[in-house]
Amino acid sequence: MENKFNIAVLIDGDNAQPKLIKEIIEEVSKYGKATIRRIYGDWTSQHMNGWKATINQHSISPIQKFSYTTGKNSTDGSLMIDAMDILHGKNTEGFCIVSSDSDYTGLAKRIREEGLFVMGIGEKKTPEAFVKSCEIFTFTENLVIEDEPLETKKPRTAKMASEPKDAKKVKGVTSYASLSPQDLDTIQKAFDISADEEDIAHISKLGINIRKIDPSFDPRTYGFKNLTILFATLQDFEVIKNEVNGLNYPLIRRK
Repeated sequence: MENKFNIAVLIDGDNAQPKLIKEIIEEVSKYGKATIRRIYGDWTSQHMNGWKATINQHSISPIQKFSYTTGKNSTDGSLMIDAMDILHGKNTEGFCIVSSDSDYTGLAKRIREEGLFVMGIGEKKTPEAFVKSCEIFTFTENLVIEDEPLETKKPRTAKMASEPKDAKKVKGVTSYASLSPQDLDTIQKAFDISADEEDIAHISKLGINIRKIDPSFDPRTYGFKNLTILFATLQDFEVIKNEVNGLNYPLIRRK
């Protein structure tokens, strides 16, 4: 995407983790500039104390929303109203909704209907309806990557070739876990869409089409920092080095 691609980052403070705010902003920055950064919640409650030390560090504007009724979350409505105002203001080309709440499903759909980019960031417990309503959905569990101790490495599965040296362990996920049948099917379908007459696909185009089929597909879920490394482990595919002006733009060929 272009450098001028502006994204509004709207965070549900009742439904997100302050310790991951740095990683969240970095994730959004892969797709554009996080020009609008707002977090919603009742700042008079102790629940929001964890955010107070981080919002200034990351230039995030706190939006106060009082809870007028016990047990009723009013943050959702405030975030949605702001999102629609931003949408009609036409100052951004995309949105990032940070929450695991299914209440934002309709909002994500509405943004997409306007032809704007919409991504979500939330926990793996996020309902599928919200995940599928976004063009890209990143699970927060994939935002923290740790080096894997050598002694914990496991042998390859039937679907995987030798393990790359730069593979990483994702916190809370078994390293080198085999892809699910659903994910393997997603990869095959995306490759069919992306491949040329020689059965070769650009990794960038392949990645885009994988996300179109499954917005939540992420190589980090399986312990790999990018899609190229993941494909290097799959026995059905071959990664081909493709240098252009000194830069490598990998190609993927089906064996």
